[in-house]
Amino acid sequence: MKGSTYRRCSCRDPKTGKELGTSCPKRNSRNHCTYSIRQELPPREDSSRRSFARGGYTSLKAAQADLDHIRALLGLVESDDPEGTELIAAMLSEVSREKASLPDVEETRRRLNAGQDLIGSLTVSEWLDRWLEGKRIRKSGLNRYETDIRVHLKPHIGNRRLDRLRVSHLSDMFTAIADANAEILEQNAQRRAVVEELATVPWKGAEHRARRKAMKAAIDAMPPFCRVTGPATRLRVKATLRASLNDAISQQILTFNPAAHVELDPVRKPKALVWTDERVAKWQQTGEKPSPVMVWTPKQTGAFLDFVAEDRLYAMWHLIAFRGLRRGEACGQPWSETNLDTHSLTVSSQLVQDGWEVETSDPKTDSGFRVVALDNDTVNVLKRHRERQDADREEWGSAWVETGHVFTQEDGSWLHPGKVTDLFERLVAASSLPPIRLHDLRHGAATLMLAADIDIKIVSDTLGHSDTRITRDIYQSVLPHVGKNAAEATAKLVPLQRKAEEEKAARKAAKAAKKAKAKKNGKGGSKPRDKANPDAKSEKKSGEKARRK
Repeated sequence: MKGSTYRRCSCRDPKTGKELGTSCPKRNSRNHCTYSIRQELPPREDSSRRSFARGGYTSLKAAQADLDHIRALLGLVESDDPEGTELIAAMLSEVSREKASLPDVEETRRRLNAGQDLIGSLTVSEWLDRWLEGKRIRKSGLNRYETDIRVHLKPHIGNRRLDRLRVSHLSDMFTAIADANAEILEQNAQRRAVVEELATVPWKGAEHRARRKAMKAAIDAMPPFCRVTGPATRLRVKATLRASLNDAISQQILTFNPAAHVELDPVRKPKALVWTDERVAKWQQTGEKPSPVMVWTPKQTGAFLDFVAEDRLYAMWHLIAFRGLRRGEACGQPWSETNLDTHSLTVSSQLVQDGWEVETSDPKTDSGFRVVALDNDTVNVLKRHRERQDADREEWGSAWVETGHVFTQEDGSWLHPGKVTDLFERLVAASSLPPIRLHDLRHGAATLMLAADIDIKIVSDTLGHSDTRITRDIYQSVLPHVGKNAAEATAKLVPLQRKAEEEKAARKAAKAAKKAKAKKNGKGGSKPRDKANPDAKSEKKSGEKARRK
């Protein structure tokens, strides 16, 4: 195809305003004119012409180099490859229009062979929008992705070209998030200090009222209280970006995922701790929980269930405490999947809270679909609950909302998971027991099963964990007596001479103490001889022999 380089003078006639062109008196000056190039490109599908044009070169050599570069790009495809020809032509046309740099020949060859976009001008923000639009997951998952993208990813890296995204860019993003956290904490502390000071200012008196007014104005001018982006949220943001870039790789838009290589601080999940007497005493003194995840002892669990025995949702608290259902699973459990005759229920659905809206959903993972065995007492509790629900149905009449769920509101409608959590917290506070979360009641069920020497696989299946390692990681801390029994059983396996001697000495001391006690009470020890009749013993033996004869 035709292509050429040429000199161009941009001087204009001061009277007419037209370019002087070849009539410019300075045209023959060495550094006066610039060079331009023009290369014909394959025509469009409608046979219209298109070309690559660019000017402003200071030398003929530079202009000729770019013209050769363009011809090398056009030579990447064979004449009998109309699709490839169109891709190269469209790329060069856009590069000319955007006045962008010419793409590398070898990189373009690789992209062309891999079926990737040749332009590479797609931004991270554009790709995230396209990726999110194509996701077909439940609404709560989409909202989580959308929040990560809107709050974190777009503001920090959204304007970067997708193909030029690097690990360093992501490291800078998470550094900026950490810096913002420090600023948020400082702003929260300042606002909290003023609010606390305002609470100490009396209401009465003109001076006090003026001071309160000024302080309220200062509070309104401060940034509102904000939550920091914690380690778990940062890992979630990284996971969102990594998933989106993996899809870009699968679509051959990228060949490298920088999100897979950025390093973040690990998140240490809190371990479940049992409310021992010592921890309860400290909590009563300070009001502080030893861990965010706390578990009741069997005695404390029994005390709570006795306290809420007359509560309308007692059966739910009982089921979670003994069988470890999740909150959403308990709220969404249907009667159709609850077989009291076979002492089992099947977890097949749940109620999911999205913001404050509630929707029904399948379990999050395949392991969430499971059959849970029920003990006799739990079956009897559910039977009594069903009788009470039937009575409520008759009382409400036509106003009853038939959802088919085991646990409902008074009129039969769905339970709101958030309201269930609030109710549980109020009941715990009223019971005067040490505080736990509703999800900790599930943790307690797992701990009780492990304490009862139930096989770890059965515990994992009952809880709906995908792997027994998850069960072990979460519930390493079990009830104290279980740990003590395990320690004693382990210690007995190792024979120690010191231990044998100590046990022998202990037995000897115990025997001596027993003899001393018996002697003191006159019930033990050797009988004294009859000094008045030393032959009494022999006479007694002779008499016994005579009687036997």
